[in-house]
Amino acid sequence: QVRLMESGGASVQAGGSLRLSCVASEDPYSRPYGSYCLGWFRQAPGKEREGVALINSDASTSYADSVKGRFTISSDNAEKTLYLQMDSLKPEDTAMYYCAAQYSDYSTVYDLPNFGYVGQGAQVTVSS
Repeated sequence: QVRLMESGGASVQAGGSLRLSCVASEDPYSRPYGSYCLGWFRQAPGKEREGVALINSDASTSYADSVKGRFTISSDNAEKTLYLQMDSLKPEDTAMYYCAAQYSDYSTVYDLPNFGYVGQGAQVTVSS
């Protein structure tokens, strides 16, 4: 069992930056934090979930085309914390952002909406 808690959601103007954080806590008999695929997906009102950024246990990353070059995912395994640095934000980035985890050898950003462990979400609102 892995529990995820996001923070850092806010309202910003277009062109601004935000950093989301996600702290993971594990049951004593869970697999180590570093063995999970971790990432972020988002969901805007009336739209389907969209995988945004993912980091595999080997530190390889995967991004949605819509955020490449603007968003950066990173993980501090010692602190069990996942980050999403979001720069050059656009109004179309407005959504609820969820942290997700899955025990897997390898995943891509497209797998994120189906991950088994999901946080409660952090709202990001970008105004023009």
